[in-house]
Amino acid sequence: MNLKKIVIATAMSLLTTTALADAGKAYVTSQDGGVTVIDLESMATTGAIDVKGEGPRGLGLTDDGKFLIVATRENGSVSVIDTATNEVIKQIAVGKNPEFVRVRGNLAFVSYEPSAKGGPPPAPGAAAKDDNADDDNEPKELARIGIIDLKKGKKIREIIGGPETEGIEFSKDGKQLIITNEADNTITVHNIKSGKLVKKIKTHDYGDRPRGIKVSPDGKTYVATLEYGNKFLVMDKNFNILRTVDTGETPYGISYDASGKYIFVAENKAKLLEVFDAKTYERVKQIPTANRCWHFSFTPDDKHIMLACGKSDAIVLIDAETLEPTKQVEVKKMPWGLVTYPKAMGSLSIKLK
Repeated sequence: MNLKKIVIATAMSLLTTTALADAGKAYVTSQDGGVTVIDLESMATTGAIDVKGEGPRGLGLTDDGKFLIVATRENGSVSVIDTATNEVIKQIAVGKNPEFVRVRGNLAFVSYEPSAKGGPPPAPGAAAKDDNADDDNEPKELARIGIIDLKKGKKIREIIGGPETEGIEFSKDGKQLIITNEADNTITVHNIKSGKLVKKIKTHDYGDRPRGIKVSPDGKTYVATLEYGNKFLVMDKNFNILRTVDTGETPYGISYDASGKYIFVAENKAKLLEVFDAKTYERVKQIPTANRCWHFSFTPDDKHIMLACGKSDAIVLIDAETLEPTKQVEVKKMPWGLVTYPKAMGSLSIKLK
């Protein structure tokens, strides 16, 4: 082999080694802190990001991984973070109490609640507090989905949701926005381009407080958790209800795996991540977790599941093949949401093809 070939071969080997070693990163919001960065090769924390605002929860990444968008509730904005430097490069005003974030293309969709007062939710069976009615019983504003143009760096319009919008999902073709509204027990479907309401699904007869919402990888099915029904709801591509499936107590985050074979449900009070067959809806496994685990993501290689468990100040790692917990990574100050780059399937994101 001549010198030129040796140099080329060596360079290719180094590039391959680097690519294999770079398993990506996970970003975790802590609602009493900032964002923690986890290296997915070592599964160790490598840094923290000051998001320049209190109460970070929802987060999402651009498809190229260059920017992380984080909702900061106390200042009514989202922080745009350059992932190369972990610095906030811009804060964009959204509205009162921004919480849930999804990113698609150059747009970020952020739920916020103009009339929210905060505080813990009512107990199951108790009369729900109406956050959309004033003390004098006058109606308040409904929640909104603010649509942010990330290139322009500003909110360009909004979609009116229901009271206390909780979860956001896109249809497979990207034309519709599906949101869960926990205070009035509805799931609403909206045309993204026009913002118009397309369909409203009432969940009360099946269970109250719809929370997580996820589309299947083939786009033919939607699943939504009913926190005070201890079930998840299954709908077809036209949002017709097909059935409910029993879960453990207070289900929240939900996602398919990348293949669409299984459905994973994080359950707060049951302290479980449950696994269901996506065709038969039979329970496959109950995986013990920790305290108040709501959002989770697969790693980009689909080999692990990372579950944010707020009241345990930990990320629980689960082997995606054996479905057994393997370790915990300490993340303090109430970890809430988690996404990875490269993007992976999870309760807050979807794997890119």
